[in-house]
Amino acid sequence: MENVFFLMFGPQEWIIILIIVLLLFGGSKIPQLMKGLGQGVKEFNNAKKGVEEETKQ
Repeated sequence: MENVFFLMFGPQEWIIILIIVLLLFGGSKIPQLMKGLGQGVKEFNNAKKGVEEETKQ
């Protein structure tokens, strides 16, 4: 279910999205954006695991 989002877009769409992101933020800001995105995903997954563990008990 987590990978469903990535199946919605083909390679051409991802290339267009990457070009738009580069134009909007520039190359120097992208590592910061990806770091923030990664931290957000990590926090979300941790919260999801916590809720799943609580519901099992």
